[in-house]
Amino acid sequence: MLTDAKIRGAKPEIKAYRLPDTGGLFVHVMPSGKKVWRLRYKFQKREQLLTLGDYPTISLADARLEREAAKRILREGRNPSLDKKIVAQAARVDPSTTFEAIAREWHDQRKVLWTPHHGAEVLRSLERHVFPALGHYPINDLTPPLVLATLRAIEESGANETAHRMRQRMSEVFVHAIASGIGSADPARIVGPALRPVVHRHQPAITDLDQLRDLVRRAESEDAHPTTLLALRLLYLTAVRPGELRAARWDEFQDMDGDRPLWSIPAERMKMRRGHMVPLSRQAVATIKALRPFSAQWPHLFPNTRRPVTIMSGNALGYLLNRAGFYQQHVPHGFRASFSTIMNERRPADRQIIDIMLAHAPKDKVEMAYNRALYMERRRVLAQEWADLVSEGQIGLDDLVSKKRRSGT
Repeated sequence: MLTDAKIRGAKPEIKAYRLPDTGGLFVHVMPSGKKVWRLRYKFQKREQLLTLGDYPTISLADARLEREAAKRILREGRNPSLDKKIVAQAARVDPSTTFEAIAREWHDQRKVLWTPHHGAEVLRSLERHVFPALGHYPINDLTPPLVLATLRAIEESGANETAHRMRQRMSEVFVHAIASGIGSADPARIVGPALRPVVHRHQPAITDLDQLRDLVRRAESEDAHPTTLLALRLLYLTAVRPGELRAARWDEFQDMDGDRPLWSIPAERMKMRRGHMVPLSRQAVATIKALRPFSAQWPHLFPNTRRPVTIMSGNALGYLLNRAGFYQQHVPHGFRASFSTIMNERRPADRQIIDIMLAHAPKDKVEMAYNRALYMERRRVLAQEWADLVSEGQIGLDDLVSKKRRSGT
């Protein structure tokens, strides 16, 4: 290892030479007598050289700190030489054009559409996963490889879903910058196909009635947007697939003030590409009516809080259950297993009807088509029985959507 005495005592020669330290750090002694700190490293399997500055302006101790900082940058998948150039450039440009500044501006504008909890989570995720690596970059200097390197670091920690979520949020920041006349491209959109796919493994569902009621109570006590809470309620009352629920349209509901309220889901939105009729319990009808103040002006019952012309995010209900403490214990799709298990145990003679209510693939298509109409009244009875069971002890609709209750004031 080098010492200050050795560096000070180094004399110039006809040709430049190196005084090596450790970890690729060395002093380059020039024929002029000038002594320059440099760092040798590999990036993407190619040897590269980073100039740190002159000795003694940069001391031995400072040079070693610079070496460690460069190694941290390498571990994040970035090139220290390019990073240094961009940081130097950033010091000469308007600080309001850095990625972090624009991301905070985007967040400040969007947070009115989110619950306080979700808004804080969005900002925390950027502060944790993105700002340390990319926040200081001028937004137009960010390239697809730089963005991908940051997302790769998230993937390497085993958080593939988080990497995909951060790519989406970064993309929204880039789009915001473009719309504001600052940005020129969206590199986060480009790198999407390069990310590792999210493998959706089977996760267990809660199939005990008492435990399910507890899940509902805890989830509905979370601080969440009213449409999210109402979506969860309608999901467990109807046991439809989450995707079918999220895309529900107001014009699909019939006889909502009559004796036979019905939800007709068109074939193009069904997994089996067959239309599905869902008889609605009293609780389901009340839930749908409670949605009107929040989304009646849109085609869908559950519009996206950020882009209301589109439907609710596929992650909204899952995040709600996770926050309630049911990560890897119950997923939104699990309410179908809950309904099937509990109702089959209570009504084993109605197994075929329960399969019809879940829109499962028929073994005999001709018989099933006949039975779908024949069993509608029985399906309606079972739907009401299920709603009564799962709703027992749950809070009322007024309390469910009350901002006063959710804020704790």
